[in-house]
Amino acid sequence: MTRRLLFSYLTVTVVVLVLLELPLGVFFQQRELDRLTVDAERDATVLATIYEDALERDLPIDPKPATDYAARTGARIVVVDKNGISVVDTSMDADRDFSTRPEIAVALTGERSTGTRRSDTLDTDLLYIAVPVASGGTVHGALRSTLDTHEVNERIWKFWLGLGGVAVVILTVMAGIGWVIARSVTRPIRKLQFAADRFSGGDLTPTEGDAGATPEVAALEAALNAMARRLDDLIQRQRSFVADASHQLRTPLTALRLRLENLQSDTDNLERVAELDDAIDETTRLADLVDDLLRLAGAEKPQPPVTTKLSELTRDRVDTWSAMADQADVTLRLQLPADDVFVSAVPGSIEQILDNLLDNAIKAAPTGTTIDVRVDRGDTFHELSIADQGPGLDPDGRRSALERFWRADPTGSGTGLGLAIVRTLIEASGGMIELRDNAPTGLVAVVELPAATAPSSGSARSLPISTTS
Repeated sequence: MTRRLLFSYLTVTVVVLVLLELPLGVFFQQRELDRLTVDAERDATVLATIYEDALERDLPIDPKPATDYAARTGARIVVVDKNGISVVDTSMDADRDFSTRPEIAVALTGERSTGTRRSDTLDTDLLYIAVPVASGGTVHGALRSTLDTHEVNERIWKFWLGLGGVAVVILTVMAGIGWVIARSVTRPIRKLQFAADRFSGGDLTPTEGDAGATPEVAALEAALNAMARRLDDLIQRQRSFVADASHQLRTPLTALRLRLENLQSDTDNLERVAELDDAIDETTRLADLVDDLLRLAGAEKPQPPVTTKLSELTRDRVDTWSAMADQADVTLRLQLPADDVFVSAVPGSIEQILDNLLDNAIKAAPTGTTIDVRVDRGDTFHELSIADQGPGLDPDGRRSALERFWRADPTGSGTGLGLAIVRTLIEASGGMIELRDNAPTGLVAVVELPAATAPSSGSARSLPISTTS
């Protein structure tokens, strides 16, 4: 909108400049040409008067007045007799026939002839004035004066350049003033746009009112703030409901599982024992789902990000999960950069991210394979990747795996909330996650987190942690 306003200001300025400067330039050009023509006609008439008596009485012609005028003005003077034969020519020899020249022919009829023509020889425009030399109504000859208009054209061109320079200065000044005005006019709109972007990112804090806003913008701002407060209230109620419901469900689920286990221990019917075992598994799954819902509710409203040592936490979590990897007969191989890597992340999020991703990788990895855990340093983002050699996912599966309640095997274990929690924590930290293919087989979970500034120290390390038995 700022650019459009600035463009409209400059467009109006250009139109005004054209309406003012174009007539002014045309007027100046015409005035200079008219003044040159009038002066040349006057001088030609005076010279014709000087040669009138000589041509009328067939007296010897004195070329000095013509040559003096030519030397002073740079004009070419040609005087012809009544037959059109030149008797004075300041540029060439006399006694040449000019009767075929249109302007001379007109002048010999007693009329004046004025105009301009292009001289290819001189490569310039020439102004010619042809006047009759007459007395008592009898034409005795004619005088033609030709002037180079280069000096006048140059003066006109400089005037046009001056007008152009003035236009550029005015446009530059108007661009600066217009930019300031446009920015001040669109400031409330930009503020609303920033607020809308902030609302879309999850920050529903109402904006402060702008005293300089127009009534329409103020009404829109009030409507946005009301919407933000309403959405924030609804989201808070939803989160509170999920957290409260999950918390309240934990106790009866635990009690139900204990009752089922007691019933299982008190019966000898193998068929009933199997049924009770299935019921216990379902209660366990429900308990896991409740725990994941609690974690998801906490992840959706996290604390502000803080500087976290990614390399150290990754090493600690890999070491913690080595026992689980040992039971699954897989190898965890960790590779860290030479110096410590610091990122900006929500407190406690790195541990949850690594726990979920390592748990999934170990479950998907075939026995005897290796899971590669890498931390790579970047410029603005540092990268954490966990690659397994399992069956992997198709493109649709990789896109859907980060959604809530999605499971590759609907009949398998798990709640389908682990990767959704991971994505929520990563996005709250200002990062991103992507699932990619791992050649020749398997899946790579790539996490990018914002780089943070902190003192770096340490030595290069590539730590394969073998947990095979």
